[in-house]
Amino acid sequence: MKDELLLWPGGAPYAQGDTDEDRPAITPYLVEGSDRPAVVVCPGGGYGMRAYHEGEPIAQWLNGLGISAFVVRYRVAPYQYPCALLDVQRAIRTVRREAVRFGVDPGRIGLLGFSAGGHLSANAGTSFDPGNRDAVDPIERQSCRPDLLVLCYPVITMKDPFTHQGSRENLLGKDADQAKIVRHSNELNVTKDTPPTFLWHTSNDGAVPVENSLLFASALGKQGVLFDLHVYAKGRHGLGLAEDEPHADGWTDTCASWLKLNGYVQEG
Repeated sequence: MKDELLLWPGGAPYAQGDTDEDRPAITPYLVEGSDRPAVVVCPGGGYGMRAYHEGEPIAQWLNGLGISAFVVRYRVAPYQYPCALLDVQRAIRTVRREAVRFGVDPGRIGLLGFSAGGHLSANAGTSFDPGNRDAVDPIERQSCRPDLLVLCYPVITMKDPFTHQGSRENLLGKDADQAKIVRHSNELNVTKDTPPTFLWHTSNDGAVPVENSLLFASALGKQGVLFDLHVYAKGRHGLGLAEDEPHADGWTDTCASWLKLNGYVQEG
Protein backbone atom coordinates (compact mmCIF):
# COMPACT_ATOMS: atom_id res chain seq x y z
CA MET A 1 0.00 0.00 0.00
CA LYS A 2 1.27 3.45 -0.92
CA ASP A 3 2.29 5.84 1.85
CA GLU A 4 0.08 8.87 2.23
CA LEU A 5 1.05 12.36 3.30
CA LEU A 6 -1.31 14.30 5.53
CA LEU A 7 -1.94 17.78 4.19
CA TRP A 8 -2.31 19.26 7.67
CA PRO A 9 -0.43 17.00 10.14
CA GLY A 10 -1.69 19.10 13.04
CA GLY A 11 -5.33 19.00 11.95
CA ALA A 12 -7.20 20.40 8.96
CA PRO A 13 -9.31 23.56 9.07
CA TYR A 14 -12.91 22.79 10.11
CA ALA A 15 -11.98 19.20 11.06
CA GLN A 16 -14.76 17.48 13.02
CA GLY A 17 -12.81 14.45 14.20
CA ASP A 18 -9.60 12.48 13.75
CA THR A 19 -10.58 9.63 11.41
CA ASP A 20 -9.13 9.33 7.93
CA GLU A 21 -12.21 11.12 6.57
CA ASP A 22 -11.35 14.12 8.75
CA ARG A 23 -7.72 14.18 7.67
CA PRO A 24 -7.17 15.13 4.03
CA ALA A 25 -4.08 13.61 2.45
CA ILE A 26 -2.28 12.94 -0.80
CA THR A 27 -0.91 9.61 -1.95
CA PRO A 28 2.16 10.08 -4.19
CA TYR A 29 2.77 7.92 -7.26
CA LEU A 30 6.22 9.09 -8.28
CA VAL A 31 8.20 8.55 -11.46
CA GLU A 32 11.95 8.37 -10.94
CA GLY A 33 13.96 11.38 -11.97
CA SER A 34 13.94 15.11 -11.34
CA ASP A 35 11.88 18.00 -12.68
CA ARG A 36 9.10 15.63 -13.71
CA PRO A 37 5.68 17.06 -14.54
CA ALA A 38 3.05 16.27 -11.92
CA VAL A 39 -0.73 15.92 -11.86
CA VAL A 40 -2.91 16.05 -8.76
CA VAL A 41 -5.89 13.69 -9.13
CA CYS A 42 -9.38 14.28 -7.69
CA PRO A 43 -11.62 11.20 -7.94
CA GLY A 44 -15.36 11.73 -8.34
CA GLY A 45 -18.19 10.59 -6.12
CA GLY A 46 -20.79 13.33 -5.90
CA TYR A 47 -18.98 15.00 -2.96
CA GLY A 48 -20.23 12.05 -0.92
CA MET A 49 -17.42 9.55 -1.59
CA ARG A 50 -14.28 9.15 -3.71
CA ALA A 51 -14.32 6.48 -6.41
CA TYR A 52 -11.27 4.20 -6.31
CA HIS A 53 -11.27 3.57 -10.08
CA GLU A 54 -10.83 7.31 -10.63
CA GLY A 55 -7.83 7.45 -8.29
CA GLU A 56 -5.04 4.89 -8.29
CA PRO A 57 -5.64 3.52 -11.84
CA ILE A 58 -5.47 7.08 -13.16
CA ALA A 59 -2.25 7.74 -11.26
CA GLN A 60 -0.76 4.58 -12.76
CA TRP A 61 -1.81 5.65 -16.27
CA LEU A 62 -0.13 9.03 -15.72
CA ASN A 63 3.00 7.26 -14.45
CA GLY A 64 3.07 5.36 -17.73
CA LEU A 65 3.31 8.72 -19.51
CA GLY A 66 6.25 9.76 -17.34
CA ILE A 67 4.12 11.99 -15.10
CA SER A 68 4.18 11.79 -11.31
CA ALA A 69 0.72 11.77 -9.75
CA PHE A 70 -0.80 12.60 -6.38
CA VAL A 71 -4.27 11.28 -5.51
CA VAL A 72 -6.13 13.53 -3.07
CA ARG A 73 -8.25 12.30 -0.22
CA TYR A 74 -10.36 15.42 -0.01
CA ARG A 75 -13.21 15.80 2.45
CA VAL A 76 -16.74 14.87 1.41
CA ALA A 77 -20.18 15.00 3.07
CA PRO A 78 -20.99 15.74 5.80
CA TYR A 79 -18.24 18.27 5.10
CA GLN A 80 -19.40 21.07 2.84
CA TYR A 81 -17.77 24.05 1.12
CA PRO A 82 -15.05 25.26 1.59
CA CYS A 83 -13.42 22.08 2.90
CA ALA A 84 -12.84 20.16 -0.35
CA LEU A 85 -11.53 23.27 -2.09
CA LEU A 86 -9.16 24.02 0.78
CA ASP A 87 -7.93 20.43 0.59
CA VAL A 88 -7.11 20.48 -3.12
CA GLN A 89 -5.54 23.93 -2.87
CA ARG A 90 -3.38 22.64 -0.02
CA ALA A 91 -2.45 19.62 -2.13
CA ILE A 92 -1.20 21.83 -4.95
CA ARG A 93 0.71 24.06 -2.53
CA THR A 94 2.27 20.99 -0.88
CA VAL A 95 3.45 19.43 -4.13
CA ARG A 96 4.88 22.79 -5.21
CA ARG A 97 6.64 23.33 -1.87
CA GLU A 98 8.04 19.78 -1.83
CA ALA A 99 8.95 19.73 -5.53
CA VAL A 100 12.59 18.84 -4.94
CA ARG A 101 11.66 16.07 -2.51
CA PHE A 102 9.19 14.59 -5.01
CA GLY A 103 11.40 15.19 -8.04
CA VAL A 104 8.80 17.32 -9.81
CA ASP A 105 8.79 20.62 -11.65
CA PRO A 106 6.94 23.27 -9.56
CA GLY A 107 5.97 25.03 -12.79
CA ARG A 108 4.23 21.96 -14.24
CA ILE A 109 1.62 20.90 -11.72
CA GLY A 110 -1.69 20.00 -13.33
CA LEU A 111 -5.03 19.06 -11.82
CA LEU A 112 -7.27 16.23 -13.07
CA GLY A 113 -10.76 15.50 -11.82
CA PHE A 114 -13.72 13.25 -12.58
CA SER A 115 -17.38 14.19 -12.13
CA ALA A 116 -17.68 16.01 -8.78
CA GLY A 117 -13.88 15.86 -8.64
CA GLY A 118 -14.07 17.69 -11.96
CA HIS A 119 -16.17 20.38 -10.32
CA LEU A 120 -13.61 20.61 -7.55
CA SER A 121 -10.79 20.85 -10.10
CA ALA A 122 -12.62 23.52 -12.11
CA ASN A 123 -13.28 25.39 -8.87
CA ALA A 124 -9.57 25.30 -8.05
CA GLY A 125 -8.82 26.48 -11.59
CA THR A 126 -11.08 29.51 -11.20
CA SER A 127 -10.41 30.26 -7.50
CA PHE A 128 -6.71 30.45 -6.73
CA ASP A 129 -4.20 32.77 -5.11
CA PRO A 130 -0.44 33.35 -5.29
CA GLY A 131 0.10 32.30 -1.68
CA ASN A 132 0.63 34.36 1.42
CA ARG A 133 4.25 35.49 1.56
CA ASP A 134 3.89 36.37 5.25
CA ALA A 135 2.49 32.99 6.30
CA VAL A 136 4.28 31.18 9.12
CA ASP A 137 3.58 27.87 7.37
CA PRO A 138 5.91 27.73 4.34
CA ILE A 139 3.39 25.63 2.41
CA GLU A 140 0.88 28.49 2.58
CA ARG A 141 3.39 30.77 0.87
CA GLN A 142 3.02 28.74 -2.33
CA SER A 143 0.62 29.46 -5.18
CA CYS A 144 -2.37 27.11 -5.44
CA ARG A 145 -2.95 27.79 -9.15
CA PRO A 146 -2.87 24.60 -11.22
CA ASP A 147 -0.88 24.93 -14.45
CA LEU A 148 -3.46 22.99 -16.46
CA LEU A 149 -6.79 21.22 -15.96
CA VAL A 150 -8.09 17.86 -17.15
CA LEU A 151 -11.84 17.60 -16.56
CA CYS A 152 -13.49 14.22 -17.14
CA TYR A 153 -17.30 14.25 -17.43
CA PRO A 154 -17.21 17.08 -14.88
CA VAL A 155 -19.96 18.67 -12.87
CA ILE A 156 -19.49 22.33 -13.77
CA THR A 157 -22.65 24.20 -13.00
CA MET A 158 -24.69 24.27 -9.79
CA LYS A 159 -27.62 25.82 -11.68
CA ASP A 160 -30.71 23.99 -12.86
CA PRO A 161 -31.45 22.24 -15.18
CA PHE A 162 -27.95 20.88 -15.85
CA THR A 163 -26.45 20.48 -12.39
CA HIS A 164 -25.96 17.17 -10.62
CA GLN A 165 -28.37 17.44 -7.72
CA GLY A 166 -26.48 15.13 -5.37
CA SER A 167 -23.22 17.02 -5.81
CA ARG A 168 -24.93 20.33 -5.19
CA GLU A 169 -26.68 19.15 -2.05
CA ASN A 170 -23.55 17.53 -0.62
CA LEU A 171 -21.40 20.58 -1.34
CA LEU A 172 -23.79 23.43 -0.56
CA GLY A 173 -26.68 21.89 1.39
CA LYS A 174 -30.26 21.20 0.37
CA ASP A 175 -31.36 24.80 0.83
CA ALA A 176 -28.49 26.62 -0.90
CA ASP A 177 -29.43 30.16 -1.84
CA GLN A 178 -29.04 31.57 -5.33
CA ALA A 179 -25.86 33.46 -4.44
CA LYS A 180 -24.12 30.23 -3.41
CA ILE A 181 -25.35 28.44 -6.50
CA VAL A 182 -24.00 31.17 -8.77
CA ARG A 183 -20.72 31.37 -6.87
CA HIS A 184 -20.08 27.66 -7.41
CA SER A 185 -21.18 27.51 -11.03
CA ASN A 186 -17.72 27.37 -12.53
CA GLU A 187 -18.74 28.45 -16.01
CA LEU A 188 -19.48 31.89 -14.53
CA ASN A 189 -16.03 32.26 -12.94
CA VAL A 190 -13.67 31.66 -15.86
CA THR A 191 -11.12 34.42 -16.50
CA LYS A 192 -8.19 34.83 -18.88
CA ASP A 193 -6.01 33.39 -16.08
CA THR A 194 -7.90 30.09 -15.91
CA PRO A 195 -5.44 27.33 -16.91
CA PRO A 196 -5.54 25.58 -20.31
CA THR A 197 -8.11 22.80 -20.09
CA PHE A 198 -8.84 19.38 -21.56
CA LEU A 199 -12.47 18.25 -21.30
CA TRP A 200 -14.20 15.04 -22.26
CA HIS A 201 -17.78 13.82 -21.80
CA THR A 202 -20.33 11.49 -23.41
CA SER A 203 -23.35 12.97 -25.11
CA ASN A 204 -25.80 10.61 -23.39
CA ASP A 205 -24.36 10.86 -19.86
CA GLY A 206 -27.43 10.19 -17.74
CA ALA A 207 -26.09 11.60 -14.48
CA VAL A 208 -24.13 14.72 -15.40
CA PRO A 209 -25.44 16.25 -18.63
CA VAL A 210 -22.90 17.00 -21.36
CA GLU A 211 -23.97 20.64 -21.18
CA ASN A 212 -21.66 20.94 -18.18
CA SER A 213 -18.57 20.50 -20.35
CA LEU A 214 -20.08 22.59 -23.14
CA LEU A 215 -20.73 25.49 -20.78
CA PHE A 216 -17.18 25.46 -19.46
CA ALA A 217 -15.66 25.20 -22.93
CA SER A 218 -17.76 28.13 -24.12
CA ALA A 219 -16.66 30.21 -21.13
CA LEU A 220 -13.00 29.35 -21.79
CA GLY A 221 -13.36 30.35 -25.43
CA LYS A 222 -14.85 33.71 -24.51
CA GLN A 223 -11.85 34.43 -22.29
CA GLY A 224 -9.29 33.30 -24.85
CA VAL A 225 -8.15 30.28 -22.83
CA LEU A 226 -6.96 27.38 -24.97
CA PHE A 227 -8.88 24.14 -24.54
CA ASP A 228 -9.57 20.70 -26.00
CA LEU A 229 -13.16 19.45 -25.91
CA HIS A 230 -14.06 15.86 -26.79
CA VAL A 231 -17.64 14.56 -26.73
CA TYR A 232 -18.21 10.87 -27.38
CA ALA A 233 -21.53 9.65 -28.73
CA LYS A 234 -22.33 7.25 -25.92
CA GLY A 235 -21.16 5.91 -22.61
CA ARG A 236 -22.40 5.73 -19.06
CA HIS A 237 -21.34 8.17 -16.39
CA GLY A 238 -18.28 7.28 -14.33
CA LEU A 239 -16.26 5.51 -17.02
CA GLY A 240 -12.84 6.25 -15.56
CA LEU A 241 -10.28 4.90 -18.03
CA ALA A 242 -13.26 3.72 -20.14
CA GLU A 243 -11.67 0.32 -20.76
CA ASP A 244 -15.13 -1.26 -21.14
CA GLU A 245 -16.43 1.37 -23.59
CA PRO A 246 -14.65 0.81 -26.94
CA HIS A 247 -15.72 4.13 -28.45
CA ALA A 248 -14.77 6.36 -25.53
CA ASP A 249 -11.63 4.49 -24.45
CA GLY A 250 -9.60 6.62 -26.82
CA TRP A 251 -9.83 9.58 -24.47
CA THR A 252 -6.60 8.54 -22.76
CA ASP A 253 -4.59 8.64 -25.99
CA THR A 254 -6.18 11.94 -26.95
CA CYS A 255 -5.43 13.38 -23.52
CA ALA A 256 -1.85 12.09 -23.70
CA SER A 257 -1.44 13.95 -26.99
CA TRP A 258 -2.75 17.14 -25.36
CA LEU A 259 -0.47 16.68 -22.36
CA LYS A 260 2.43 16.30 -24.80
CA LEU A 261 1.36 19.52 -26.52
CA ASN A 262 1.54 21.23 -23.13
CA GLY A 263 4.98 19.87 -22.25
CA TYR A 264 3.94 17.13 -19.83
CA VAL A 265 4.93 14.16 -22.00
CA GLN A 266 8.38 13.83 -23.51
CA GLU A 267 8.94 13.44 -27.23
CA GLY A 268 9.43 9.92 -28.50
